[in-house]
Amino acid sequence: MTVLFALHSAYGLATAAAAIDEGRFEGGGERVLVPFNSARVPETTIGIDEHPQLATLRARFDPVESLDALLQPRHPSAWEPDDEEFPVLQRLLERAWSIDGDLELCVQSPQVAPARTLMALFPGARLTIIGDGLMTYSPIRVELPRSIVSRVGRVVYADVVPGVEPLVFRETGAARTPVRAAAFAAALAETGGEDAELDALVDGAPTALVLGQYLAALGLVSPDEEIRMQQDMIDRARPWKPARIVFKPHPSAPPALTDAVRERAEEHGLAFVVYRGPVPAEIVAERLGVVGVVAGFSTALPTIRTLYGRPIASVGTLGMLRRLKPFENSNRVPTTIVDALTRADSPYAEPARLQLLIDGVGYAMQPKLAASLRPRAEELLRGMPLAERDRYFDPARLARLRLPGAPAESLSRRLLRSAGGVGRVEELRLTVHAARRRLARAWKAVRGL
Repeated sequence: MTVLFALHSAYGLATAAAAIDEGRFEGGGERVLVPFNSARVPETTIGIDEHPQLATLRARFDPVESLDALLQPRHPSAWEPDDEEFPVLQRLLERAWSIDGDLELCVQSPQVAPARTLMALFPGARLTIIGDGLMTYSPIRVELPRSIVSRVGRVVYADVVPGVEPLVFRETGAARTPVRAAAFAAALAETGGEDAELDALVDGAPTALVLGQYLAALGLVSPDEEIRMQQDMIDRARPWKPARIVFKPHPSAPPALTDAVRERAEEHGLAFVVYRGPVPAEIVAERLGVVGVVAGFSTALPTIRTLYGRPIASVGTLGMLRRLKPFENSNRVPTTIVDALTRADSPYAEPARLQLLIDGVGYAMQPKLAASLRPRAEELLRGMPLAERDRYFDPARLARLRLPGAPAESLSRRLLRSAGGVGRVEELRLTVHAARRRLARAWKAVRGL
């Protein structure tokens, strides 16, 4: 028995390591780690196969076989071989990775290459999905072949939103396998390592941690809007009465963004420190004993709250929810979760209520793939105040799906709406045309023609 883990993020690696520690992958045999770098420009980042902070996590696997080294110069995300190549590639990879007998294939991001390619390459493998933060709580965004979907047996995920289950592959009946917060925290702690830059900040000063996500790079906001959002995070941290702001920018963030955040902190008389070290935000928050953490919709927010009990806050989530296009944008569920968890007097503080919200949003995002969630969406929307409905749902989307709370349909829309494959106006025209033809035939019969 071989268990092969094709992973690309430190978060996913920590999730898999914690699951191993909890005995979720018992049964003997080899555990093979196949890491790959999914960054758009891999040369600018350190992959999980080389990152020194992840050495102890990698030690749980033997061997470690880099997919990047195998595919170079091709980017892993572009690895989409033709179907006729699959049998040869399968035999080559089985030999290269010493796969003999039963195989359990564990992947992240199953909707895209290389995970999707690997799932197709090994048609006899049992499939397990390894969660990668809040994205796991979204329904899958593409329809996968039945030959793949039918083999997905479980979803293994870090339980950082207690009481709420991920939507990915729920429609297939795949088991939910949560990794306990304590086990995940222990695995994350191993990623800290020695870091003099961080150690110098551990001095007991009341500190708020501000995280950058570089949303402009994803086209979600403009560079100027992102600067304003990051400055607003300083304002959002002030109620915690910090003496210092520690800012952990995105590695690709421009210097102008950091300068703008620094200026806002200094305007409020707060000390300001930029931390660019390799230690994850979760561990930075824990080591500094922060009074709170502010970000956009980072997975680190619920993780820090659940693992370490620290206060969290977000900035810009409402605006982000309204501008994410299309509605099924994969950032919608992560943004929804963070927004619901960080609102003052949130109506979704109870896990059951938050689950209902996620189920409703998930159905509206993917009504075909998540069709079984329609009753949940209807239950949510029937009792939802207008302000809440407008916060999380697009009125046009509700109308198209004919969900409760949709705006009343205009006469012109009713006339144009499809019924049985044709619009109402066209249906009426065809009915009149058919009636005229019947009348013409009857008139000919009367005249004896």
